[in-house]
Amino acid sequence: MELIIAIVAGISLAIVAFFLGINYRKKIAEALLGSAEKEAENIKEDARNKALAQKKEILLEAKEESIRSKNEIEKEAKERRTEVQRLEKRLLQKEEQLDKKSNSFEKKEEQLQKKIEKAEEHNAEIQEVLAKHTQELERISQMSREQAKDHLLSTIEHEVKTEAAVMIKEIEANAKQDADKRAKDILAVAVQRCAVDHVTETSVSVVQLPNDDMKGRIIGREGRNIRTLESLTGIDLIIDDTPEAVIISGFDPVRREIAKVALEKLVADGRVHPARIEEMVEKAKKEVETIIREEGESASLETGVHGLHPEIIRLLGKMKYRTSYGQNVLRHSIEVSHLCGLIASELGVDTTLAKRAGLLHDIGKSIDHEQEGSHVTLGAAVLKKYRESDIIINACEAHHGDVEATNIVSVLVMAADAISAARPGARRETLESYIKRLQKLEEIANTFDGVEKTFAIQAGRELRLIVIPEEVDDSGMTLLAREVAKKIENEVSYPGNIKINLIRETRAIEYAK
Repeated sequence: MELIIAIVAGISLAIVAFFLGINYRKKIAEALLGSAEKEAENIKEDARNKALAQKKEILLEAKEESIRSKNEIEKEAKERRTEVQRLEKRLLQKEEQLDKKSNSFEKKEEQLQKKIEKAEEHNAEIQEVLAKHTQELERISQMSREQAKDHLLSTIEHEVKTEAAVMIKEIEANAKQDADKRAKDILAVAVQRCAVDHVTETSVSVVQLPNDDMKGRIIGREGRNIRTLESLTGIDLIIDDTPEAVIISGFDPVRREIAKVALEKLVADGRVHPARIEEMVEKAKKEVETIIREEGESASLETGVHGLHPEIIRLLGKMKYRTSYGQNVLRHSIEVSHLCGLIASELGVDTTLAKRAGLLHDIGKSIDHEQEGSHVTLGAAVLKKYRESDIIINACEAHHGDVEATNIVSVLVMAADAISAARPGARRETLESYIKRLQKLEEIANTFDGVEKTFAIQAGRELRLIVIPEEVDDSGMTLLAREVAKKIENEVSYPGNIKINLIRETRAIEYAK
């Protein structure tokens, strides 16, 4: 019981102590709360005071900035007003100056108009005086105005021609001084090193017989042997009174060679009958074909041109039996190839390409008697067929001027071809064409005024003109020579060059009695 009382008493004391503690804490909390509120009021008061102070400062700064901006704006406005006033003043001055100039121009225009009127009056007077003077001059000179004008123009034309002739001489002399020497050196070396022999052939061949009795055996019974030989070879056999000889005639050189070889074999064998003729003709064909290929290969090796198509080599060999103006075409092509190589080496051009173009430039002549067309057209077609380069094809097409040369190799081929054909002894012409060419040269020269006599000399390589001294003076001779040369170039075909030589001579003859 006492324990319970003690416990209750303890609990009661604890409760009392608890409530006392709570009351104490409440008071402490109230005291702290009051202190905090007071402190908060102080902070709020300080903040309010600071805010007011900052507000005053900001307002003050804003007011100062406003005043500063206002002053700057007023200053800028004042400056602009000053500038505007200055510009207005300048505009006023310019207007005044323009007004003055306008007035001055008006005055000058009036003065100019007056001067124009006076000038027109003076011009009319001058024209009147000039007309009188012209009439007086026409009366004195006994020439009309047009006649005097023509006389003056002719005089001026003569003076201009004289000056032009002098200039042409000077220009040609300066241009040829170095060019002639260089060209002559190159061509002289080329010609000297490539002067090869040429075989002169015609459209007939002669086969020598051991005796005249062989002629009867060749003809055969009722002419069967000769008919067989002619039909197999396509040529004509001429058996006449020529002792111990048979003439083979035909325009196809290969067939003519086959007939010649076959006939020589028959004559050597002695057995002449149709079957034997057929056998010998076949052998001759094979033999000639072998010779053709060997000649083509030989030409290729001699010129150093390799990589040719076999058919092109065969066509080259066929040119052994082809002639042009008596010049063997194969030897001519080989010579042109060598000339092209030599000239190209002097000029720094591709020597191999130049020699190839020179060798193949006349390839069309091996088939021009078999197909329609010029040897230039046929040759270009052959070269295109066997895939030769465009430079080689152009050289073939351009070597006679049929088309324009597009590269230096084509020009070299043209020059080498002319050198090979024009050098003395290389070619021969028929007498008729030769005489016609000489007559044409003289006719062309005689068409020019002032030419008294003309003479074509040195086988047509020089045209000598004797001019009338009273009609052609020394300076006019240069122009006349040039005009004659131009006309010959345009109207006459000829190998090489033709020298135009003018002679002007004045003589005075008197007899002492």
